Amino acid sequence: MNTFTAKAWPIFNQAILDYHVHDNVDQPIANPYQAGTIEADLYRKCWIDTVQWHFEDIIRDPHIDPAEALTLKRRIDKSNQDRTDLVETIDSYFYTLYSGITPKEGATINTESPAWAVDRLSILALKIYHMREQTERKDADADHIERCQQKLNVLLEQHTDLSTAIDQLLDDIAAGRKWMKVYKQMKMYNDPSTNPVLYKEQ
Repeated sequence: MNTFTAKAWPIFNQAILDYHVHDNVDQPIANPYQAGTIEADLYRKCWIDTVQWHFEDIIRDPHIDPAEALTLKRRIDKSNQDRTDLVETIDSYFYTLYSGITPKEGATINTESPAWAVDRLSILALKIYHMREQTERKDADADHIERCQQKLNVLLEQHTDLSTAIDQLLDDIAAGRKWMKVYKQMKMYNDPSTNPVLYKEQ
């Protein structure tokens, strides 16, 4: 079926596989999709998530040098902001796509925008990739493999459920049964004019 999630899922997995060719948080992205397309945005979204996944692994090293940890924390903050900005870009794509739809009487708004649901799908692709890795480890015991296989089964079920929910939401918006707004996240701690630690230094 030609649904949005059926398009997004292989793009997410392509980004994850491409990253793991070198598995290095410093490697540059080589986005195979044309700039300005939703496909390019989806690839970049999952690439950001994948790099940040590994940032989060590294910073939990109990032997990490404190100075390196601080530098990495700054990179995680930047990654989070890039992720948020890109989610808003994807929401703008949906908003434009459905701008000609007149909501029906009684149409409702969803608790989260389509792009934030797509954000969860991208992260779910990462969870599935890394949980499947755990089920294939040769240095782990049978109990570990079994526990991870059970978790993987749940994640795969979640993939089906979340994909269905996203596609249903988009169908509802397209049919006027739901309507969407794009809210900027307005994160205050990254803004030197709203973070008191930053603006008191000025």
